[in-house]
Amino acid sequence: MALKGGMATSANAALQSQVLDALRTVQDPDLKRDLVALGMIQSLEVTTEGAVSFRVVLTTPACPVKEQLESECREKVRRVPGVTKVTVKMDAQVRRQAGTQGAQANPQGGVQAIEGVQHIIAVSSGKGGVGKSTMAVNLALGLALEGARVGIMDADVYGPNLPTMLGVTEDPVLEQHPRKGEMFLPPSAQGLKVMSMGFLVKGDQPMVWRGPMLHSVVNQFCHKVNWGELDYLVVDMPPGTGDVQLSLSQLVPVSGVVMVTTPQEVSMQDVRKAVQMFEKVRIPILGIVENMSWFEVPSSSGGTPERHYLFGKDGGKHLAEKYRTELLAQIPLVQKIREGGDSGKPVVVSDPSSPVARELREMARRVAQQISIRSQGAQAEAGIQIGSFS
Repeated sequence: MALKGGMATSANAALQSQVLDALRTVQDPDLKRDLVALGMIQSLEVTTEGAVSFRVVLTTPACPVKEQLESECREKVRRVPGVTKVTVKMDAQVRRQAGTQGAQANPQGGVQAIEGVQHIIAVSSGKGGVGKSTMAVNLALGLALEGARVGIMDADVYGPNLPTMLGVTEDPVLEQHPRKGEMFLPPSAQGLKVMSMGFLVKGDQPMVWRGPMLHSVVNQFCHKVNWGELDYLVVDMPPGTGDVQLSLSQLVPVSGVVMVTTPQEVSMQDVRKAVQMFEKVRIPILGIVENMSWFEVPSSSGGTPERHYLFGKDGGKHLAEKYRTELLAQIPLVQKIREGGDSGKPVVVSDPSSPVARELREMARRVAQQISIRSQGAQAEAGIQIGSFS
């Protein structure tokens, strides 16, 4: 902030101090600290006429309380004596979690961050057929629709469905990277960068691979794909607790995993095993998505639709309570979800105003929220300065 003139400079500096004091009373409800302490107030300017402008830099563009924070900041600053005008710009910068700053792959192996990628989100399930890939695709698109830079990796090597579900019409191309040699440049579809074994093995050809080959594919998809700058890389995992899950945990820092289940007991049995596996490899559980929660039938009397719990009721809710994690969403059994996956136009983009699309968007916000909370906690433990105003 540039100030000119003795008296004017003193007056402006005093007003700036008062504005900052007012903003210190605005607390991020998730991170439990005020915006000034979090370094979210940036580019603060105060004119001699009392016009105040500043940026609020959130930890994710998918912040579910963005409008609330903007309104509170504006109102608190407006009340400061001498302020005549308030201009607030809402912005976001997704910050990599503490301890993952190194970007180069280690030749001797070990966990290394993917260059340019801030957070890796695994989407997993204990059992196949529960809609895991569908949730992964709509999660990635939901984050992108909020303004984040997003990629999606199809690590479900035996059942690579993402090219179909996203309607990808082009294949990745090989390029020569100046430092890393030959790398894949992933195609983009509907705002996402996409990489899948489905690009490399065409048609209905089966994959009959053992563990070492799977590890090699996961490693290449992580470190031999030019992902560019991404806020989030969503990884669609194969079902179960096998080689791919172990490989991912050994190769890259995963910010957390979203577990997908139906309310059915046989599905939840396998999810419980998967949760414990991720806990053993120290990948945090971001929350539970309960898919196919109910099926609605129009009421014969024209009133509220009747819900039929075809696969049981509240199983995902009980899992979230058991493992003290978040119930991220309960998604009903809706024909449009299936149609979107088959047509390559997922429901969050094909029918964005529908109730189920809105719930999926809210799921994406909750996932981003959980990552921000965990990332802030890790940075606080590491003693990292988040940012500062200028």
